Amino acid sequence: MFATGVTIVTARGPDGAPVGLTASSFNSVALTPPLVLWSMAHQTSSLPVFNQCTHYAIHVLTVQQRELAERFATRGIDRWAGVAWQPSAQGVPLIEGVAAVFECANRSQYVEGDHTIFVGQVEHCSHRPDASPLLYHGGMFYTEHPLGRLSPTVARPLHK
Repeated sequence: MFATGVTIVTARGPDGAPVGLTASSFNSVALTPPLVLWSMAHQTSSLPVFNQCTHYAIHVLTVQQRELAERFATRGIDRWAGVAWQPSAQGVPLIEGVAAVFECANRSQYVEGDHTIFVGQVEHCSHRPDASPLLYHGGMFYTEHPLGRLSPTVARPLHK
């Protein structure tokens, strides 16, 4: 019963090939230093790439990128066919047209249950303020429905 945003996490494999997967387990950890986390099942074939890479990028998808979310969640296909991307300064694939992207150093990893939790230190981020995020809840995709700004009695934005 918890709605989440939809992301694609990307890195480069040891052979230089782009690697990416859809993840909805993304969250902020800290502002100082800027840290984010995401998790990956141990059965995922690209786990060794993310265990060993020094950098990765987390892309927050727009509502127009549902097909991209589904493609990067599908096994056994060329996920990158026709996807517009550019390499970051560290060579990480950065997908074009996303709502936001967090370029991260692979700071730490924690094995918990059947997943590994990755904590990334954000080195650069960018966003499109006009983009509507793609949301996921109960096996379905959604888009946002703004309810208005925070009440003036709220001292600061909600962080967690």
